[in-house]
Amino acid sequence: MRTISIDLTPEEYHVPEQLRRAVARQLGVGVDTLEELHVTRRTLDCRRRQVVYHTEITLGSAADSGLSGDIRLSPIPSSAPRVVIVGAGPAGLFAALRCLELGMKPVIVERGKPVEERKYDIARLTREKVVNPDSNWCFGEGGAGTYSDGKLYTRSTKRGDVGAVLRTFVAHGADPDIMLDAHAHIGTDRLSGIIRNMRHTIEGAGGEYHFNTRIADLIFKDGRVLGVVDTDGNRLEGRAVILATGHSARDIYSLFHRHGWLLEAKPFALGVRVEHPQELINEIQYHGKGYSKYLPPAAYNLTTQVGSHGVFSFCMCPGGVIVPAATADGQQVVNGMSNSRRNSPYANSGIAVTVGLNEELRMKNEGLASPLALLAFQQQMEQRMFHAGGDAINAPAQRLVDFLQRRSSSRLNQTGYMGEAVNAPLHELLPSFVVDSLIQGFKDFDRKMHGFITEEASLLAVESRTSSPVRIPRDKETLQHPQLQGLYPCGEGAGYAGGIVSSALDGIRCADAAKTLSLQK
Repeated sequence: MRTISIDLTPEEYHVPEQLRRAVARQLGVGVDTLEELHVTRRTLDCRRRQVVYHTEITLGSAADSGLSGDIRLSPIPSSAPRVVIVGAGPAGLFAALRCLELGMKPVIVERGKPVEERKYDIARLTREKVVNPDSNWCFGEGGAGTYSDGKLYTRSTKRGDVGAVLRTFVAHGADPDIMLDAHAHIGTDRLSGIIRNMRHTIEGAGGEYHFNTRIADLIFKDGRVLGVVDTDGNRLEGRAVILATGHSARDIYSLFHRHGWLLEAKPFALGVRVEHPQELINEIQYHGKGYSKYLPPAAYNLTTQVGSHGVFSFCMCPGGVIVPAATADGQQVVNGMSNSRRNSPYANSGIAVTVGLNEELRMKNEGLASPLALLAFQQQMEQRMFHAGGDAINAPAQRLVDFLQRRSSSRLNQTGYMGEAVNAPLHELLPSFVVDSLIQGFKDFDRKMHGFITEEASLLAVESRTSSPVRIPRDKETLQHPQLQGLYPCGEGAGYAGGIVSSALDGIRCADAAKTLSLQK
């Protein structure tokens, strides 16, 4: 076997005969002499006039290509130590799988419903504007990532084996191509089945699920956390508790604050969803229309600095839609998602502004010293947008060109929002530092992607759940909460991850740490 790196035009990449000719030409051999070819890595590079795939190709048998996924777990004995895992998002699910590998029984506690049932609550939220606070775009089996495209890109490569996470997804039904792409995604339409298959694996090996179960408190014995109590008074006990509740589980932060357990305010980001016609983004990124036959819907990744504030694109969804992501009544939140084919006529992305710990808003906010101060600010923005939408789950919207001129829109563009968009002056509703940063950020983005500022672009609000504004602290070595031995804050909700893969890696780390504690018992 041997591996080569080669740059290929989109046509060379997608047409097998041309691919073989390009490889033979680089190797200086005849096409007929080539062994089997297997792409093992690909990155689409649109920065130059000639769009290319930076490609790694392995010459050898399919069995050696490393693209297959497999997971085999032997059933654990009934006497296996139990670990309670709160939350069935990626952090919780991968913690559960790792527990089984280590001979521990995961007891998964999920406030929401199984993924098959969750979709009905999501449909009701979209069509009837009725929120089930325990089953929505954020809560339920699979977590928020299940219904936001399933992006698998992470910079957290030093935190664990990213390849192992991807192989686990493949083993449960994901397209093996996710092993190739530098910015892979699964697609919302496929993720629900994959999450269901993961549940079957966990249950088949002896894991246990408790759906529709919200946590009310922790169980202590001899100074250690040994389980949880749900809102019905039921007790679920184990050797340790992995707390993987996600970035929107505000009741958990309230529980900690009420008991006086350590919490920390954490910077987060606030902004809007920007939406363009996908065809326009294709033309900008692909420098014209010539490659549409061979290229996927174009994406972008933009960032700039405006004074002390970062402005960046977040969760960019080519061929996607914008969804209402509120988790309770009286909130208006937007997020983006796309299916595996990414075939919507719209492209959308969160454009967010960093909100630090020393913002002017904190200086004016009551409870300056509270670790929940930024959470309160986040809630205030969501409530303000709810009122701007007519006291309903409608998305306040404005044309981009009008926002830049700080003027109300006389009309709105058509939008892919899965709900009702209502005309609103976002330049007045958002905090002034966010507005100022967004205006300069959009101008910088247009210099990088000429045509980004267009009358066809729309802004919808509010993009407020990019990350948690609260961190649940933990020891760097043991991963346990400093005051609560046996409790492992984990994933996005605790402030230690920022997406599906990084959350999965953190879940694995916490399971390993829980095993160490179990051995010390």
